[in-house]
Amino acid sequence: MLSVSNLSVQFGKRILFDEVNTTFSSGNCYGIIGANGAGKSTFLKILSGKQDPNSGHVHLEPGKRLSVLEQNHNACDAFTVLETVLRGNIPLFRVKAEMDALYAKEDFSDADGERVGALQIQFEEMDGWNADSEAATLLSHLEIPEALHYSLMSELDGKQKVRVLLAQALFGNPDVLVMDEPTNDLDYETIMWLEQFLSNYNNTVIVVSHDRHFLDAVCTHISDIDFGKITHYSGNYTFWYESSQLAVRQRAQQNKKAEEKKKELQEFIARFSANVAKSKQATSRKKMIEKLNVEEIKPSSRRYPAIIFDQEREAGDQILNIERLSFAQEGVTLFKEVNLNLAKGDKVIVHSKDTRAITAFYRILAGEIEAESGAVEWGITTSQAYLPVDNDDYFKENISLVDWLRQYAKTEEEREEVFLRGFLGKMLFSGEEALKKAGVLSGGEKVRCMLSRMMMQRANVLLLDEPTNHLDLESITAFNNSLKNFKGTLLCSTSDHAFSQSLGTRIVELTPSGMIDRHMNFDDYMTDPKIKELREKMYA
Repeated sequence: MLSVSNLSVQFGKRILFDEVNTTFSSGNCYGIIGANGAGKSTFLKILSGKQDPNSGHVHLEPGKRLSVLEQNHNACDAFTVLETVLRGNIPLFRVKAEMDALYAKEDFSDADGERVGALQIQFEEMDGWNADSEAATLLSHLEIPEALHYSLMSELDGKQKVRVLLAQALFGNPDVLVMDEPTNDLDYETIMWLEQFLSNYNNTVIVVSHDRHFLDAVCTHISDIDFGKITHYSGNYTFWYESSQLAVRQRAQQNKKAEEKKKELQEFIARFSANVAKSKQATSRKKMIEKLNVEEIKPSSRRYPAIIFDQEREAGDQILNIERLSFAQEGVTLFKEVNLNLAKGDKVIVHSKDTRAITAFYRILAGEIEAESGAVEWGITTSQAYLPVDNDDYFKENISLVDWLRQYAKTEEEREEVFLRGFLGKMLFSGEEALKKAGVLSGGEKVRCMLSRMMMQRANVLLLDEPTNHLDLESITAFNNSLKNFKGTLLCSTSDHAFSQSLGTRIVELTPSGMIDRHMNFDDYMTDPKIKELREKMYA
């Protein structure tokens, strides 16, 4: 279907890809993974023809069509919503546009009539007469109402544009679908719809995503960019991750007998097969599990940060009591009448359709802003560590990372450089990296610095507002595993489905009409029909 031959990409002395040869087969979904800077987005640009390699070429089977999820959200601002979707199938759109132009001519000739006749045959072969209804159906599934279909894209907000561009990429059943972070800015329901759509998609999908739940739900293969090569592994992300960790352990056990290693591998595959069979996300279309072979997995070159949250002291029974808390912003009520009493060890997923409500809620708890009304009382034995969604204010001074972390030290011992470097090293800032200036950090590096700060605080309550933003898959996975082991109390808001489902034992949803509080996991909460009906009323 789609193949890459002798592909090489180099920026200066840095080699991203070295003589890569690989094939993407029809009917499979490939999740492209790799450490930050490995070249995931560059590879997708090369596949889609937006960037040329230094050498080598990409070959798409003749007669096949490749579609790309547009990353420039303003690229179609001059077009209507419906036209934007139709432009997802360029050959069909060109035929339609030529027919429309001929029909619009005042001096319509016999030659024009013959040309229209030929175009109509092409149009019918492309199923063009159903194009408008197919595009409208896609838009409906993505929650773009019919009233907006003839509006200009420039009139839509950012989240609506993302949905239209997603419909554009999906339109016309492309033979190869290339998607870079397709779940960004999509809500839970839309992501679930997209997962189901792709799980039943019979053509080739190539996707880059930091959403592990999404990769697990749709991928038949994981394509790992490492050592300048791309290697395909059967299975989804969780299988790749667990088996790569097993490969690392087995490599470290050089003296272990071959028979023992083989037995461990077979038990691993059997256990994983059973988990997939029971998973809600398993699909009948993808039965790759029988072909899994963990012996093909090689230990990865990528590094995982060591995220460890220790408590300086264990909290007492009284953690947090909130009474009748309300907050409005610019005259808009974000939440009201929030009454909440946390128990020690609660793992709470704070949810809302309006992210402004969540951020305001955390800032009130952290003492940064005041509520419109109500009271917040922390237990006297609690200590809080807060990770805000926007951390730019923490990095105003252009000082070294060692000096940056020193600002938050409480004792002379904590101010020692060796002590500070220990925490920075856990977050992969070792050696000269610890002397980088705070003013030049990337978004992911800033989050890792904030995590170093939180670990040093040794708090017994963690407040996390979109903690996975800007992080790579390695950091997200390590972070998730650390929070599973955290013995204190957690309040977390995240668009990462795997975070929510694996961590939450209690769901608190903030709405303009009040609060919903349920002791259950995230998936059960989001799929419960009675709760869904209640949520619709609370937001109405």
